[in-house]
Amino acid sequence: MLLRIIKNPVKLETEKLLGQLRGIEGVENILEAVKKLDDAIKARPEDERLYFMRAEFFYKLNRYGTAINDYNKVVELNPENKEAAGKIDIIKTILRYNNTDIYANPNTDMDPWLE
Repeated sequence: MLLRIIKNPVKLETEKLLGQLRGIEGVENILEAVKKLDDAIKARPEDERLYFMRAEFFYKLNRYGTAINDYNKVVELNPENKEAAGKIDIIKTILRYNNTDIYANPNTDMDPWLE
């Protein structure tokens, strides 16, 4: 008798979903992919890969606050995930420079671009 090894069906579904969503482009397609990821996260809230992919989509949409929340969740689930930690640093840098108004600073001796 031949024994077949059956993979975990939930893990198999996740792999299939992630495979389908890789390389998605266009705002409407990304928003639909985010909805699918929302449903998948509700079913599998411990899967860091789902949060990471959703964060990547939010990053593409320039929704940095939501993206950083998802990257933080990835790091919470897996502190060894260096890619998510790096993305958090990148977003913080983007937000720091996007929100710097050099003309609103009364301290003219300080260069806001240098830390």
